[in-house]
Amino acid sequence: MIIQPILATLIFIVCLTLIFTDKLNRAIAALGGAVIMVVLGLVLGFYSEEEAVASVDANTLGLLLGMMILVALLEPTGFFQYLAVWVARLSKGRPVRLLVLLGAVTSIMSMFLDNVTTVVLIAPVTILICEILGLNPQPFLISEALLSDTAGVSTLVGDPPNVLIASAAGLSFVDFLTHALPIVIVVWLIALLMIRLLFRKELAVIPENSDAVLEFNPNEALKDRKTAVKVLIVIGGAILLFLFEEFLHIQPSLIALGAAAAGLIVVQPDINALLKKVEWDVLLFFGALFVMVGGMEQAGVMRELSSLITKGGSLPPVVLGLVLLWVVAIASAFIDNIPITIALIPVVLDLAAAGINPNPFWWALAFGAGFGGNGTIIGSTANVVVASLSERTRHPITPAIWNKRGLPVMLATCAAASILYILFFPWLSR
Repeated sequence: MIIQPILATLIFIVCLTLIFTDKLNRAIAALGGAVIMVVLGLVLGFYSEEEAVASVDANTLGLLLGMMILVALLEPTGFFQYLAVWVARLSKGRPVRLLVLLGAVTSIMSMFLDNVTTVVLIAPVTILICEILGLNPQPFLISEALLSDTAGVSTLVGDPPNVLIASAAGLSFVDFLTHALPIVIVVWLIALLMIRLLFRKELAVIPENSDAVLEFNPNEALKDRKTAVKVLIVIGGAILLFLFEEFLHIQPSLIALGAAAAGLIVVQPDINALLKKVEWDVLLFFGALFVMVGGMEQAGVMRELSSLITKGGSLPPVVLGLVLLWVVAIASAFIDNIPITIALIPVVLDLAAAGINPNPFWWALAFGAGFGGNGTIIGSTANVVVASLSERTRHPITPAIWNKRGLPVMLATCAAASILYILFFPWLSR
């Protein structure tokens, strides 16, 4: 029946529209769409409750939950603020040096922790440093969001789309380090150079009291050194296990949940207070999206879409990969990259079922989703967070300001990623 794919697609589009316009909380909008999809599937006979439950990727949700718990354990110790203050002292109040160092620390943290959590913890300290030095915080806040989004593409746990792609494709932590990381390093440097160029006027202002940052004491920001060390050891152990997951034949979700359990045992926090810090709405959002996309798949939407793409099989695979990269990047600039990724994963799986090597398309999807979110102020949640925090300052970040900086960075990074994608296509196809 042709009505089934049409109605399923309509539900998904309406849900994305509600999320995009902020009419409803994204978790509530997604949950409502999931319920409607299941009810419609039961009425028309294309989607059952059992299929809806089976469509939820428990590996993805488990990995996210485990990492959220580890971050919730580390956050109260003041470790993130300690890093920011230490960087401020190291910069000696020089704007360019401060931007590079804050961007580097934020990027490294974003490779292993959620981007949103990273900017939520680093941005307030950044604003404080800028207020003391009399600097405009816009270049520093925008660079932190842009560079964290870019760096997050380099690891399996650095960006939610990567978690989704890795779970669907069976990619390991090492796969991301060997395939994505080299490309991301080059793209990250290009993003940094673009930011330096776009903010050259703001960064040319040398504060009169640049020595003020030398009075900062990083140790005062570290509230609980003992607990911080314990949690960092647990996180280090988890990363080590991620590196050997293929040899150990264990899922990333088991590693993350096991590390979270170890952290809870070692720290023994107030469990009720800790659970309040877990982003349950994000997990609910993911689960509901899985159910919706599962309904679209059962209704035949993904089959039709993959069939349409397969008809372009006469094109070289590298060209198809580039098209996918740019389509996802442009879509991710205007719609959250998570639903875009979830919607396209079944399409790549169908291409694999049709005998087409899916490996290069997985990387195209990851690069497009990660770099495309830099284009607009709503392209990623990290962008929204820093813009919201900037409203407390005398220099709020508006959509117009973001477009002048973020869009050029997005275009430059996607262009660089495209060139590298072509050059390393044989390696990405393995």
